[in-house]
Amino acid sequence: MSVLIYLIPVALFLGGLGLAAFLWSLKSGQYDDLEGAKWRILNDDDLPDDQRQDGSRR
Repeated sequence: MSVLIYLIPVALFLGGLGLAAFLWSLKSGQYDDLEGAKWRILNDDDLPDDQRQDGSRR
C-alpha cells in the first residue's frame, strides 16, 4: 500500500507531461493540414531530369 504514495504522483506527472505535449502540438500546428498528406503522395516528383517541364535539376 505504501507503493501508491510513489506511484500516484508519478502517474499524475506523466499524465500532465502527456497533456502538455498534446497542447504544444496543437499550438505548433501539427494538426492544421490533415488532408495535405494524402494529396502530396499523388504528386509525381520523381520524374527523370530530361522529362521535367521546367528544366530544373534536383
